[in-house]
Amino acid sequence: MKKIRFGIIGGGLMGREFASAAARWSHLLDLDIQPEIIAVCSRSPQSFSWFTTHFPAIRQTTLNYHELLANPQVEAVYVAVPHHLHQEIYTAAIAVGKHLVGEKPFGIDLPACQAILSCMRAHPGVFVRCSSHWAFYPGAQRIANLLEKGAFGRIIEANCGFLHSSDLDPERPINWKRMVEFNGVYGCLGDLGMHVLHLPLRAGWRLKNVRAILMDIVKERPDGHGGRVPCKTWDNATLFCETTEPASGEPFPLTLKTSRIAPGQKNTWYVEIYGTRASARYSTAEPKGLDFLNYTGGEQVWGRLQTGYETPFKTITGANFEFGFTDGFLQMWAACLYEFGHGQPLRQFAGCVTAEEAAFSHRLFTAALESHRDSRVVDIPG
Repeated sequence: MKKIRFGIIGGGLMGREFASAAARWSHLLDLDIQPEIIAVCSRSPQSFSWFTTHFPAIRQTTLNYHELLANPQVEAVYVAVPHHLHQEIYTAAIAVGKHLVGEKPFGIDLPACQAILSCMRAHPGVFVRCSSHWAFYPGAQRIANLLEKGAFGRIIEANCGFLHSSDLDPERPINWKRMVEFNGVYGCLGDLGMHVLHLPLRAGWRLKNVRAILMDIVKERPDGHGGRVPCKTWDNATLFCETTEPASGEPFPLTLKTSRIAPGQKNTWYVEIYGTRASARYSTAEPKGLDFLNYTGGEQVWGRLQTGYETPFKTITGANFEFGFTDGFLQMWAACLYEFGHGQPLRQFAGCVTAEEAAFSHRLFTAALESHRDSRVVDIPG
C-alpha cells in the first residue's frame, strides 16, 4: 500500500480529527493508499504530547510552519488554521510543492482565494482540495445517487442548510470565529457556507443571482477577561438563489441557510429537493432517516427509508449499523486520497471540494454581502 507522508499545520480540533481518521485507516477496505502523519505544527506546544503519544511516526513538532514545509520527508499537508492565515500558509505550501488539503473557506475573502488559485495555476503538479464531509452521509449519498440518475424529473425547488445553536447563549465568550479580523466579513457564510454548497455545486447547478438576508443577532460578547467586546460577524444568513439545472437549463429557486443561532438545533446539515417525479428530504438531526416521495400520479405519499452504514468507500462496518460525524470525516479523507492516487474521484459525488468550487463560494458570498447591503438581487459572477 502506498503511503503519503502528511504534516498537520494547526493542532486544534480539526487537526486531531484528521489524525484520528488516519489512525482508523484500517477501517477502510480496498484502498491502495493511506496517510501517515510524520510532522505537526501548532502555535500551542501543549498540543504536541497528544499527537506524539498516539502517532509514533511523528518525527517533527514545531511552532513554525515554515520549518514543517521545509521538511523534505513531508509530501502533503492538512492545514486547519483561522481564515486570515489561509492565503499565507496555503500559498506557501503550494509554492514548495506540498500537496494540500485546506479548511474552508479557502481564504478570508475573495482576493485571498484568488491568490491561492493563482499560486495553484503556477504549480499545476500540486494536488489541492478543500475539506467538507457532510455530503458523505448515507442519506446525502442516496440523494446524490438520485441526482445522478435524473430521478427527480424537473427540479421545482431545493433547500440546503447548516444550523448551529453554538452561539445561542449571549454570554458565551467571544472567539476568533466571531471576530472580523480573523474570521472575515462573511461571518457564518465563511465558516459554514462551503458545507451547504458542496452538494449543489457537485450536482452542477448553476447559481445565477442571490438575494441575501444577513443577521447580526448578538452584537457584543464577554471577552473572557471580565469585559465585553463588539461581536461584528454575521450570525445567520439566508440566501435565495435563482438556479438552473445543467442539462435542461430550466430555472428553480435554491435557498441556502447558514446559522450559528438556530434554536432547537445542535449541529445540523440538511438538504431538500422537490421535483416533478420524486422528492427527498434528509437531515443529520435524524441521521438514519431519508424522507422520499415517488410521484407517478394519484395520491402523494411520503415514506421514510432507514439508511444504514452505506458508504462510497467500503469499510469493515456492517450495513445495518449507524453512521456518524467521524465516519463522514473518514470517508472524505478516503475520497481525497483516492482521487490523489487515481487522478479522478470514485464517483461524481464521492469527491472532495475542489479549489475552484471554493472560489465560486467566495463569489457567491461577496455577492451576498452586496445584496444584503443594498437590499437587492445581485448577479453572481461566473
